[in-house]
Amino acid sequence: MKVLDAREFGAALRARRRELGYTQSFVSEASGISVSFISDLENGKETAELGKALYLAGLLGLDCHIRKRS
Repeated sequence: MKVLDAREFGAALRARRRELGYTQSFVSEASGISVSFISDLENGKETAELGKALYLAGLLGLDCHIRKRS
C-alpha cells in the first residue's frame, strides 16, 4: 500500500490493529503510548512525533519503506 499522507497512514494502522483484534487501549498498554495519541494518529492528525508513529507501525507488524521514485 502506498501511503501519501497522514490520513492514509492512520487508516493503515487502524485496519491492521482491527485485523489483529486489538483495542486502542491494549496497544496503549503494550506500547506505553497514550490512547489519545493512537486515536489522533488513526484519524489522520498530522504530528511531528514520527518516532512514535513508526514504533506503533512496527508493533502492529507493519514495515515502512522509503524509496526513490522512478
